[in-house]
Amino acid sequence: MGLWQKLKKLYMGDVFGAAISEADEAFFEDLEEMLILADIGMETAGEVTKELRTRMIEDKIAGQEPVKACLREILAERLAIGDQALHLETRPSIILVIGVNGVGKTTSIGKLARRLSQEGKRVLLCAGDTFRAAAADQLEIWANRARCEIVRQHEGADPGAVLFDAIQAAKARGADVVICDTAGRLHNKANLMAELAKLRKIIDRELPEASLETLLVLDATTGQNGLIQARQFKETAGLSGIILTKLDGTAKGGIVVAIAQELGVPVKFVGLGEDIGDLQPFDAQEYVKAII
Repeated sequence: MGLWQKLKKLYMGDVFGAAISEADEAFFEDLEEMLILADIGMETAGEVTKELRTRMIEDKIAGQEPVKACLREILAERLAIGDQALHLETRPSIILVIGVNGVGKTTSIGKLARRLSQEGKRVLLCAGDTFRAAAADQLEIWANRARCEIVRQHEGADPGAVLFDAIQAAKARGADVVICDTAGRLHNKANLMAELAKLRKIIDRELPEASLETLLVLDATTGQNGLIQARQFKETAGLSGIILTKLDGTAKGGIVVAIAQELGVPVKFVGLGEDIGDLQPFDAQEYVKAII
């Protein structure tokens, strides 16, 4: 059920066709509550509700569809943060994919590899998660599905060494993009975050002019915890974008707005299912239509 449908169930008054009055306060209170429950964040929910109220009064907006259109416009404006395109101008370019365990990181890499391969790019996967048992095996399965190459080593190998080998292989084979998996890291583990900095140093040394995207994979169902993760990773690794997974099975999709507002980092892709083609570029207009 979309956010708007939930609002209509909570508040059955004719707010849409009436001027703002004391009786309409229930609508705005319910709207703010629903936005908070959707993980947009308390401060942003209050600002969005206040902005809607102001525009409805100043522009004399009335009627359900005009009010919905106005709310969509306000949310879309708040999502206009950064550049949502991938910048992969060099050959090879590097995509460093990071995130904690269980968010769908390896799956997202496979889906992204398939998408880039279908765009005509030669993709090479780097199995940089050498700590989790069978992580490289899982990534190899996705490499086969995406019809791309993979560089891997034994479990427990130095992730930096794997990335170094992958970069050399990409140079030798003429790969367009290297997508590097990394071990799932808890954002409060300083030693593991330091490992990310080490990987960045290897990239800077071996491919100093390369285009680099650092994408953080977040699980939409984790809500505000995901925002905490994103803030920590941004401080340590420097993020260029977010891949938001499990957006299909949650009413918590407001985290997209919270990320944009509080971190200034664009959501570049969203996972909408389990199939290999279910990773889609994020579209702000379609997103606000889906929740409103």
